[in-house]
Amino acid sequence: MKKTYIFTVTIFIIAIIYFSCFSGEVYGGDGFTQKDRELLIELRVKMTEIDKRFEQVDKRFEQMFNFLWIITGIFTAIMVGNIGFAYWDRRTIIKKAKDETIAEIEKEGRVRDLINALRELAKNNQEIAKILRQFNLL
Repeated sequence: MKKTYIFTVTIFIIAIIYFSCFSGEVYGGDGFTQKDRELLIELRVKMTEIDKRFEQVDKRFEQMFNFLWIITGIFTAIMVGNIGFAYWDRRTIIKKAKDETIAEIEKEGRVRDLINALRELAKNNQEIAKILRQFNLL
């Protein structure tokens, strides 16, 4: 058992000496080498390039949104104009139809006089009264 104990302690001491001697060569004096510094500088340059690209993309999105607002404004103006024209057209047609109807009624004023005459005649004649009732004129 003593031999194993001595052997284990010896291996342990050799391992401590080995790692303590070579740790400085692998990591440098402070653990941060010149190569690490160069990599960080290169990383910073790439990040600024990426930031510039993101700014370009942001500007492009802003241009697209401005274009969409312009398109929306044009569409709204066209629709308002179209609805306004339809309203004006309907109003004009209704006014014209009203004028034509009044003219037609005035023209047919003699027909109204004829119906009134038939109603007077229907007071004495049952046959004429029956016909006028049939056509809802009495």
